[in-house]
Amino acid sequence: MTQGKISVTTKTANGAQGGGAVAPAPPTYEEATAGSSPTCSRSYLGDGEMLTEFIWDDKNIRRIFIRKVYAILMIQLFITVAIVAFFTFCDEARFYIQTHPGWYWASYIVFFGTYMTLSCCTGPRRQFPWNLILLAIFTLSLSYMTGMLSSFYNTKSVVLCLGITAMVCLSVTIFSFQTKVDITSCLGVLFILSMVMLFCGIVLAVVLHFGYVPWLHAVYAVLGAVLFTLFLAFDTQLLMGNRRYSMSPEEYIFATLSIYLDIVYIFTFFLQIGGSGRE
Repeated sequence: MTQGKISVTTKTANGAQGGGAVAPAPPTYEEATAGSSPTCSRSYLGDGEMLTEFIWDDKNIRRIFIRKVYAILMIQLFITVAIVAFFTFCDEARFYIQTHPGWYWASYIVFFGTYMTLSCCTGPRRQFPWNLILLAIFTLSLSYMTGMLSSFYNTKSVVLCLGITAMVCLSVTIFSFQTKVDITSCLGVLFILSMVMLFCGIVLAVVLHFGYVPWLHAVYAVLGAVLFTLFLAFDTQLLMGNRRYSMSPEEYIFATLSIYLDIVYIFTFFLQIGGSGRE
């Protein structure tokens, strides 16, 4: 047994000295991991290309996600503006919706039901085509509510508030994409402002039973406009994916719903701030 082992060892050594082909020794851990970075050695260029391709794919998915969200959002806003314009400029439609408030409460029930379904249920929110159907119902119900609210205001006020809302939302969107400030990390500020607005709304609802207080309503409207402008910046940065918190590309329905709701609320609060009622 000992002789056999010695002979094998001797034969290997002689073969190495004689110039025979010998399998190279496996690299050590340090040698194997020394070139793991794509920029360390030319021999690992292939890994660098794979890494670059992976990062490009991830950014490409995020860009497709953003384009999908804003494409659906543009359709929603077009429908809302069309319904608001119809209820504002058409006297017959304005008179009908103002004299039939039951449709408003019916649309509010539909709005609340679809909103809770899309916000709380992952299945309907991600399952095609039910997610788009629910989003369409949500858009129509909220558009009807917004149109009915606009029908009580002067036509010039509605058009002016639409223009102001468009400029504010465009500015906030550009700011959210360009700034280095991470608004998604300011959840505490948004929560505090939401609580202040909630309590202010409760007080306003109680006070309205005893009489209308214009300055309290103005404070509530200003606070609401500021809060949902911040929410618009927050929801916009959730789309980007390079902040503290980000939204999954699978949640394009919820992302569209959130931004659309922010824009509509900003418009309604601007309407309450600067709008004048019809004579």
